[in-house]
Amino acid sequence: MTPRCAAAPRFDLPEPDPFTRPYWDAAAEGHLLLRRCGGCGRAHHYPREFCPYCWSEDVGWERASGEAALYTWSVVHRNDLPPFGSRVPYVAAVVDLAEGPRMMTEVVECAHDGLRIGMGLTVTFRGAGEGENGEHVAVFRPRG
Repeated sequence: MTPRCAAAPRFDLPEPDPFTRPYWDAAAEGHLLLRRCGGCGRAHHYPREFCPYCWSEDVGWERASGEAALYTWSVVHRNDLPPFGSRVPYVAAVVDLAEGPRMMTEVVECAHDGLRIGMGLTVTFRGAGEGENGEHVAVFRPRG
């Protein structure tokens, strides 16, 4: 009998839970969600059940504009974790969302020598899971 080969583990798949399910459902529809505090009014990302600024639990989901500015980046030339090795070189980045929060992401559809601090970016989504029912992850591309 031939042993079954287990699929290689993947390190790019999100693990949604009931709290983050609205975020992942919106991403599958092409929308980026943030959380905004009803107490202090500040937006934050990644999604949390409380405000990281004032600790209020009066926070709710809000659809973001999807606009951002490049804060910093690094071109990754080697990553041994599946499936990142098949994507190198890629741009790991931090962006400032128009609503205020900073977000870790990837910049796509841009030559590495075309990257500039402060350049305008807009969100797009890449499917991360297997098949059409997989989660979608926010990545950014140059605006315009």
